Amino acid sequence: MTVSEVVREIERDLIFWDESGGGVTFSGGEPLAQPRFLESLLDACREKRINTVVETCGLAKKDLMLDLSEKVDLFLFDLKILDPLKHKKYTGVPNDPILANLEALAQRKKPVVVRFPVIPDINDDSENIRQMVAMLSRLHLWRIHLLPYHQTGTEKYKRLGLGFRLEDAKAPPPSLVAKIAGVFERAGFNVKVGG
Repeated sequence: MTVSEVVREIERDLIFWDESGGGVTFSGGEPLAQPRFLESLLDACREKRINTVVETCGLAKKDLMLDLSEKVDLFLFDLKILDPLKHKKYTGVPNDPILANLEALAQRKKPVVVRFPVIPDINDDSENIRQMVAMLSRLHLWRIHLLPYHQTGTEKYKRLGLGFRLEDAKAPPPSLVAKIAGVFERAGFNVKVGG
């Protein structure tokens, strides 16, 4: 689709959220994987005074992230694992650029909600939680959404003939999610469970 085609689709929903202050969320996949297209869409939304949200894993060049941040009203920033070796093992990519981008957004006081997908036996350990609390407190990023892992996408991976690394992962029990939420709440965070 072209930018103008996407904007026409967006404008069809204006009536639903123009008075409520709603807007458009760019997600994916990863919207930053198509940075120029995303930038054009953000510009078009800004011209029409449409609020914008970008949902991202944060894996992008820092200058790109900061350039786009001037056009984004809110980032939903996924943060999975702080230990660099574990992050590389489970995601296949280093977390250095992700953490640097999160820090850069925080330093520029950009609106960010951190989204933490809770995956049992992968990132739910007390050390990862402790490190997240410490880092996010230091960055003054006080809003966090806990996203309990689910297997909704497993079948899609199979149909596409793609390997799925987390096929054996299970959804976290509600008691675990409540325990993690409590840790963040006691540290002063505004916690929401779910998207």
